[in-house]
Amino acid sequence: MANSRPLASHHRALDWLNFFLADVRDGLGPYLAIYLLAMHQWQPANIGLLMSLAGIVALLAQTPAGALIDRTPAKRAVLVIAALLVTGSCLLLPLISSFGWVALTQTVSALAGSVFAPAIAAISLGITGPRAFTRRVGRNETFNHAGNACSALLAGGLACLFGPVVVFYLMAVMTVASIVAVARVPAAAIDHQLARGLAHGPSGDDHPAGFKLLLHNRTLLVFAVCCALFHLANAAMLPLVSQKLSQVDLRLATPLTSACIVAAQLVMVPMALLVGAKAEHWGRKPFLLAGFLILPLRGALYVVSDNPFWLVGVQLLDGVGAGIFGALFPIVVKDLTDGTGRFNVSLGALAAVFGLGAALSPGIAGLVVQAAGYDAAFLTLAAIAGAAFLLVLVALPETQPDASPSPSLTTLAGN
Repeated sequence: MANSRPLASHHRALDWLNFFLADVRDGLGPYLAIYLLAMHQWQPANIGLLMSLAGIVALLAQTPAGALIDRTPAKRAVLVIAALLVTGSCLLLPLISSFGWVALTQTVSALAGSVFAPAIAAISLGITGPRAFTRRVGRNETFNHAGNACSALLAGGLACLFGPVVVFYLMAVMTVASIVAVARVPAAAIDHQLARGLAHGPSGDDHPAGFKLLLHNRTLLVFAVCCALFHLANAAMLPLVSQKLSQVDLRLATPLTSACIVAAQLVMVPMALLVGAKAEHWGRKPFLLAGFLILPLRGALYVVSDNPFWLVGVQLLDGVGAGIFGALFPIVVKDLTDGTGRFNVSLGALAAVFGLGAALSPGIAGLVVQAAGYDAAFLTLAAIAGAAFLLVLVALPETQPDASPSPSLTTLAGN
């Protein structure tokens, strides 16, 4: 059983795990688009199709991955295996160029990557318990964003010297460091009953049924739709910016994309800290409204100018929206599944739903780019984001247990 008050060493181990795993858990991300465009002259539609295929595989794996994490006591070993598979798949890319082989490597990477989010959330919940989970999630996201910013800075600087291929080898270094960090998380500190969302005692059912839980929880269903729309609008934005930067100056595409990532990640750090510190006092919905409102604004601002400095500046807004959403997502799922023993499978199921949006996003955006240009694609994504904000505003209630809406929120929602 985990201690009711986790040791400071347990928190430090989770801090470093989130920091080093940040570069691994998302795979190559926007760097994949740059690499394929710059080194193999792929068309935007083919790049979008590849990323959509990988995203579809990832979303199909999310719910089984959550169920696996719910049941297995070997959560740390699962993280290590997944990190090795993701990195190994990416290291093969410099050796291949055909669509089929590249798609295979990204399929393996997507399958392995599906376990990271539920595993880290489960380990955190199993160590801290539900009372301290909100603050721990804020701290997780803080170190995750700091790790992303650090790796992006390194990628941008090293790419100037060695070219886009350097991101593959940087990921390998981060993988080794993340394995060391996993080993420093004490296995005995993880309460596996708490980790799956049970308050105490053994689970009476060792066969999680996440879909049943989803279908009987209206608020969880509304939140799932909001998440899907958010990622449908958000996922393609940075890859589209990367492609625009490649057209302006191919040599600077990777460094400028790194600048976009660093700018957003640095903003995400205080956003995650704010959510962790204040979500118990202010509630969840005010943060969600702020995060969802930023996204359509960002999409519209991308069309104002093609200036690289403007594009990097607009990317700062991603730090606000994604920083808030990333920290709140596991907290809201915990709120809605507390005491059911179905936390991780529900987390995986909702990740699958918003993964569907993320998977479709680059494919849709790529088709719009070919038909009408980059500005039309950004405006299309902004319109989808606006619909997501309206749904949060009118249909999603406050999820914090025993919380009532604040006066300002009641006025905003028109209730």
